[in-house]
Amino acid sequence: MTQATGLIAAYIFDGNGGGRSIGWEDIKNWSSDDGILWLHMDYTASKVRDWVLEESGVSNIVSEVLLEEETRPRSVSLKNGLLVTLRGVNMNPSADPEDMVSIRMWIEKDRIISTRHRRLLSIDDIRRKIDSDQGPRTAGEFLVDISECMVERMSDVIESIDDLVDSLEEEVLTAESHKLRPKIASVRRQTISLRRYLAPQREAMGRLYSEKAEFLSDMERLKLREGADRITRYIEDLDSARERAAVTQEELASRLSEKMDARMYLLSIVAAVFLPLGLLTGLLGINVGGIPGADYKGSFLIVCLILLLSGGILYWVFKRRGWMS
Repeated sequence: MTQATGLIAAYIFDGNGGGRSIGWEDIKNWSSDDGILWLHMDYTASKVRDWVLEESGVSNIVSEVLLEEETRPRSVSLKNGLLVTLRGVNMNPSADPEDMVSIRMWIEKDRIISTRHRRLLSIDDIRRKIDSDQGPRTAGEFLVDISECMVERMSDVIESIDDLVDSLEEEVLTAESHKLRPKIASVRRQTISLRRYLAPQREAMGRLYSEKAEFLSDMERLKLREGADRITRYIEDLDSARERAAVTQEELASRLSEKMDARMYLLSIVAAVFLPLGLLTGLLGINVGGIPGADYKGSFLIVCLILLLSGGILYWVFKRRGWMS
């Protein structure tokens, strides 16, 4: 299929896990007797928009959702089928996983219409299954398979976030502090963005369990419920990672504050030692008459000894009071 027409993939399921790839002409001549039809399209293509609005036969509500640019995960049971919107992690090259890719699906008993703009790798997983005769046999199985593929790909991202937080907790004790700040901030932004979409997705998949769709069997409903439970665990893992990152950031701020306090304390001690010495040398350095020892050759040595003795006394006093520890 070519991107120019907006048709990314189209199959007629054979009912045994396989399917036949078709084009626009076959789509126009399709009937329910041929098997379950799956259309996957890019909603930004003009041909796709025209087909959805004029030839698909779906209601205005369904067509609006299929062509909508900004969507939120949800599931709605209508008279003839299910309207489902889900989001998957963005695994495209040079993309951020938390910049999730949305897919919109209208699922009837014998027809499935799905739309997206950016590539979703879970769709590629489904296509490979169909090509190897291990794909969905019914519309309900398709919904289960696509949701399981999306949830499975989420697990890799969630595990990588957990591993990153673990390494940050260790690095905060040894690494250069200024290098950890952007890493911690990135982790917190990533967890917040992922949770923002996973929470409504959990609700959408949980609602599918109770939707009254005739093409969903009891086993398929249980699998969808299991997918919702897995997303719940992912959300809990994200909450844990976010809290651990916050604690790590607080620990980092505390360590930076301690380092700054130690440096300021050292500078204060140095200033306290040299302040009276500077006062003494300043008095002796004024260019006026009457300076004691001005005509004596050993005066400079005597002054140096007095300064060293004064510095030693001040050091002993600070040490005895515990200010040098």
